Amino acid sequence: MKKQTESIEKITALYCRLSQDDGIDGESNSISNQKEILMQYARQHKLPNPRFFVDDGISGTTFERSGFKEMQALAEAGQVASIVVKDLSRFGRNYLEVGKYLEITYPTLGIRFIAIQENVDTSQNGGTEMMPFHNIFNEWYAAQTSKKVRAVWKSKSDKGERVSPSVPYGYMKSPDDPKQWIIDEPAAEVVRYIYKLCIEGLGPTKIAKRLTKEKILIPTAYWISMGKAVSNKNITDPYRWVTETIKNILANRQYTGCTVNFKSTILSYKVHKKIENDESKWQIIPNTQEAIIDEDTFNRVQELRNSRRRNSATGRTSLFSGLTYCADCGSKLYFCASKSIPADKEFFRCSAYKDNTGSCTIHFIRNVVLEEIVLETIQKVAEYISQFEPVFLYLFAKKHKLTKAKDLKNAKFKLEQSKARVDEIDRVLTKLYEDNALGKITDERFERLSATYEKEQRELADYIIKSKTEITAAEQDNVDLKHFLKTIRACTDLKELTPEIVNTLIKRINVHNAEKVDGRKKVKIDIEFIAVGLISIPDEKELLTLIEEIRNEKIA
Repeated sequence: MKKQTESIEKITALYCRLSQDDGIDGESNSISNQKEILMQYARQHKLPNPRFFVDDGISGTTFERSGFKEMQALAEAGQVASIVVKDLSRFGRNYLEVGKYLEITYPTLGIRFIAIQENVDTSQNGGTEMMPFHNIFNEWYAAQTSKKVRAVWKSKSDKGERVSPSVPYGYMKSPDDPKQWIIDEPAAEVVRYIYKLCIEGLGPTKIAKRLTKEKILIPTAYWISMGKAVSNKNITDPYRWVTETIKNILANRQYTGCTVNFKSTILSYKVHKKIENDESKWQIIPNTQEAIIDEDTFNRVQELRNSRRRNSATGRTSLFSGLTYCADCGSKLYFCASKSIPADKEFFRCSAYKDNTGSCTIHFIRNVVLEEIVLETIQKVAEYISQFEPVFLYLFAKKHKLTKAKDLKNAKFKLEQSKARVDEIDRVLTKLYEDNALGKITDERFERLSATYEKEQRELADYIIKSKTEITAAEQDNVDLKHFLKTIRACTDLKELTPEIVNTLIKRINVHNAEKVDGRKKVKIDIEFIAVGLISIPDEKELLTLIEEIRNEKIA
């Protein structure tokens, strides 16, 4: 039998590329324009089997492009006779990489390379002597474009605008103003549900499993269902939520109604590796869109996420896991449960105890006992506030500076006065410099006056920093207080603790070591409530005294 071999007819690769590197060149470099020029050239020069390879929106400074990689795979398989580009910058803007392909790889593979605009044709050695200079200029152009893009980002951020064009799940661009985000209610409801589940004590993995079980569309599948363009349409399961997605949603501060710029950056215009910036480098612009999640809920979720809860060997957890601490050494208390321990015998102990070989004592307390104490405390606090809220607010105001609206207003007024005085001193110092230069005042008098003004300005600068911090803290205290009051008022008839109640109200529980009182061991615990800290309920005599103080203050 005669063996037959089929000869592979090689193609002419017509390569097109466009990205923001080339944005200012306008329509002359559009993909359609490139295709027209390349096909016309292929016909005129009778190049066989022309086939297009396109990368639209990918920078020329990288060769990690799908169209290029497909073309390169065929080239290395010996199926490409020629590669044609409109100009060298379409092929790439990385001088070293472009040089390697054009001067080593393609000649080795026997591939003819043509760049129409620069008259480069390697089969005729045409234009190749100037090719390195063109490539250097193309890379320089990319570097300049990168600088311009970063300058645009900086300019936008200085104006209080968003830098990133991406819109998080839960929001969408306003049809009237693409720069403005509006709430996408169906998706926003899922975001609220995710935060609610976290407050109830579920971690990201359990939340992902819950959403998957309830067949809630993942963000990409939801966007596809709404007709939105997405980068990845190949979804195997539209309901399969992953832990990382939940983590990202729970950490996204923009759900509180702010814009966060510069969370990440790329290493350079040539190395497109994404680097996460330190939080100190973020720019946070408040009140840029309607909030999906209130600030208190977001902050509480971050606290819960930072105090991750450790499952016991049985998989059971306590309502207070991640919230209990040793009152003496400050270590966390471990929740101890096993198959051999009944549910009513599960307990907490200090993590530094280590079976009496560690640095601290056991600080033992049963979980059911802690539940009873916490429930009773919340009931008493709720009853106290429902009956004597003015007393509670009066004591809160004593502990927290600037809580009263009048005091906060005065502090803001004084801050603005200080800022104005700093500007005024700048003008005075400028005039002093001019007068001294013109000989209107002596050097000795100038030095004495300028030293006095500069000292005052330094003191004002320190005061402004301190005042800003205090005002911000006071405003947050007021917001936190309102949220606490709203929650505690709903607990007047509380019969049973839930994860949501515990996580919404309690910031920390400090457990003291047991002490013998009247021959019995007793454990003291301190419950720190979110926003208000420890709450000491006054006795009847103290209440009468405080009510009298409040009455006298109002009269005054």
